[in-house]
Amino acid sequence: MKTINQQRLLGRFLRYVQIDTTAGEPGGAYPSSPGQLALGKLLADELREMGLADVEHDQHGLVWATVPATIRPAGKEPLPVVAFNAHVDTSPETTGKNVRPHVIRNYKGGDIPLGEAAGTLRAPSAASGTRSVPTTKVIRTADNPELARLVGKTIITTDGTTLLGSDDKSGVAVIMELAHHLVEHPQIPHGPVRLLFTCDEEIGHGINHVDLARLGATVCYTLDGSGAGDIDTETFSADLAVVTVRGINIHPSIGKGRMVNAVRVASALIDRLPKGTLSPETTDGRDGFLHPYTVEGGVAEVKLKILLRDFQTASLAEKAQLIEKAAREVETEFPRSQIDVQVIKQYRNLGDGLAREPRAVAFAQEAHRRLGREAKLTIIRGGTDGSQLTERGLPTPNLSTGEHNPHSPLEWTCLEEMVQAVEVLVELVQVWAGK
Repeated sequence: MKTINQQRLLGRFLRYVQIDTTAGEPGGAYPSSPGQLALGKLLADELREMGLADVEHDQHGLVWATVPATIRPAGKEPLPVVAFNAHVDTSPETTGKNVRPHVIRNYKGGDIPLGEAAGTLRAPSAASGTRSVPTTKVIRTADNPELARLVGKTIITTDGTTLLGSDDKSGVAVIMELAHHLVEHPQIPHGPVRLLFTCDEEIGHGINHVDLARLGATVCYTLDGSGAGDIDTETFSADLAVVTVRGINIHPSIGKGRMVNAVRVASALIDRLPKGTLSPETTDGRDGFLHPYTVEGGVAEVKLKILLRDFQTASLAEKAQLIEKAAREVETEFPRSQIDVQVIKQYRNLGDGLAREPRAVAFAQEAHRRLGREAKLTIIRGGTDGSQLTERGLPTPNLSTGEHNPHSPLEWTCLEEMVQAVEVLVELVQVWAGK
């Protein structure tokens, strides 16, 4: 196998993470933030520079491209078309503005302090050059046991003030490097390879404008996974509950017997939701949860957003009923309040649809085997664009790209794990080509 260009891959990643692509609020402009358009334009330009002619950065910010087949079909049946997808946006839970990636070469082991305490150089910021930022944040081996097997590798962190953007710019960089590697090595036998970069995945709208007929793929793989060697074959099924709590506002000086404070009503509702069970803080593995994550408003009206998550799609309705029950109980406690619960479908467990194309997972396992690696079939306590793509009929497992601690200022990635991801994709396109 031809060696993957590690330094070029690293350079890509460092360029991409310094573009602020934090997703905004859903329901407005698409994409929800201008940085997503900026990164999309950069990707399209780089793909054209590689020599790919079939490149488009469309009006929705999506980037489409094709690496042409290097072989012809043996019979009358066309070669399978393999697509790879990653999203350009980053989570709004932690800022992605002024990301200053910190590259640790030949990691020595142990905890990794961020900011000034790190004592090593940061990569230059596209916005304002290098800068040291004091912080007490530390990536601890006790919380990141996978670091023990990465001694001697290249680790990339933040300075402790932003997320890194490895979710999913590791995936973006891996796919871009795959395309460049295939263009440089036309002797690698493969069928048509479709590339698709989407926007606003972090706010549930990643494939809003994806035309599956235009993509024309037999199978797709999202590159949006943790570590190395994982094939995610299930995701959560997900709904969102939007709870509107209405009170009665009046000047507090004359509020006795007249005011109904929606903030207090909303607090009572949250307090009635399960805490010792069915919360992210108390669940793992295949357990589902209810997760109130935003509260906005004042005395007259408060809006709550609550995530409903479970691997069993049918269990989402039971969780919605828990919220409804709590709402009715709180209305009784605050007689003149009004609580409305709207449940919005988000995505479904991709495992429900993968059975339609068993080769999707089997061929990914074979790609790992050819590299002398054993793939682990895993589940995601979250979702990917692949959840919705699979539900719409395009089987889309998720593959590792070296993401660790996503959505957090403690986020980090490993260059060698990204390299491994590119190697898997190079083998995977050959497996699908029957080579």
